[in-house]
Amino acid sequence: MARTRTVHRCTSCGAAAPKWAGRCDGCGEWNTLVEELDVRDEPLPVGRPASVAVPIADVVDESARIRSTGLAEVDRVLGGGLVPGSVTLVGGEPGIGKSTLLLQLAGSVAAAGQKALYISGEESASQVRARAARLGALHEDLWLVAETALPHVLDHLDTVKPEVVVIDSVQTLVNPLLGSAPGSVAQVRECAHGLVQEAKRRGIALLLVGHVTKEGTLAGPRVLEHVVDTVLEFDGDRQHGLRLLRASKHRFGPTSEVGLLQMDELGLAPVDDPSGLFLADRVTGVSGSAVVPTVDGNRPLLVEVQALVAPSQLATPRRSAQGLDHGRLAMLLAVLERRVGLPVSSAEVYALAVGGARVADPGADAGLALAVASSLTGHPLDDDLVIVGEVGLGGELRHVSHVNRRLGEAGRMGFRRAIVPHATGEAPDGLRILRAPTLAAAVQLAGVGPS
Repeated sequence: MARTRTVHRCTSCGAAAPKWAGRCDGCGEWNTLVEELDVRDEPLPVGRPASVAVPIADVVDESARIRSTGLAEVDRVLGGGLVPGSVTLVGGEPGIGKSTLLLQLAGSVAAAGQKALYISGEESASQVRARAARLGALHEDLWLVAETALPHVLDHLDTVKPEVVVIDSVQTLVNPLLGSAPGSVAQVRECAHGLVQEAKRRGIALLLVGHVTKEGTLAGPRVLEHVVDTVLEFDGDRQHGLRLLRASKHRFGPTSEVGLLQMDELGLAPVDDPSGLFLADRVTGVSGSAVVPTVDGNRPLLVEVQALVAPSQLATPRRSAQGLDHGRLAMLLAVLERRVGLPVSSAEVYALAVGGARVADPGADAGLALAVASSLTGHPLDDDLVIVGEVGLGGELRHVSHVNRRLGEAGRMGFRRAIVPHATGEAPDGLRILRAPTLAAAVQLAGVGPS
């Protein structure tokens, strides 16, 4: 027999409190407690365990059952594809393309002869069908239903018997046994637990769409991320077509890979040459532009960073950074002023990672600093030059990871010279390296110092 009581539950960590308080005792967040009904069933008698202990060598290796999704960039991030019985949570900002990505994935799976079921809780079946037609995902083995009630969802699993299931989204599901509203902490937690158990029992590869908060984190209780096997982050600039797919958690492989896709009117297409995409519209011979070889996960990328230094009449000059860390830019400006002697403190500085790229790699420090110096002095950097290195507060250039991979990508794209930290090893064939122990030395080697 079920028992009902009223509790106040934290939307951040899921902790329950008997009454409302301004601050959650579980996680310390403010104004996160919401009132909801908590329905508890009477405890069932515990019998003998249904599981059997076996020698660890006799356990089946799940990685051998990986099935390709049909999307090369998704397979790259997942370490080859989906594992039967696995649960994957896909998060991202509204409108970034999560539904498009998973509908394409379900269509690719169906085209390969596997039965896929797409469960829509936010859109009608006709809306999803129209998108599938645009994406070319109308296949006989792709099934579609608009449903939000958890028991009905499980009935559809019994009827269709799919191998891959997409639920868009987990926040729309409702367990009628709970009195709380859809998207509440209790509903998200209980529905997720029930779906995970069914996926493991049936051997279904389950993909869940998750909403994100205004801070960019996954909405709902933290337990949602703990119960799933994989958490994928799908992001990008909606003003540009580039989308990035990363795994922040993956029980079946590494989390160091990144997938790149390009959004167009026909859906998401893989980016085979991301460096070529970022440098496609580059204009040479202009001051304030530098090319930096970065690494996102294990993937080397060449990105153009631009800087514009302009006179300012303000007591506090403007500083703007798009696609770059604002604090990192402020630090580099201080180093240029103090260690190199370039007068940037009284000037406005605008910095940009071109093409919608987001660069958080410290190996881009030297390139950004030289772009600022180039704009200040009006001397363009050479067209065949790339810059690698982290800048310390003492003005020194420090070694960064994956230098050979970075320089190899630069050589592949036709660059012939690279300014690198002094401790860097040998350069790949066809690329000449210029060693600089300090940022001041790099400025002189690049020819962008004061006249």
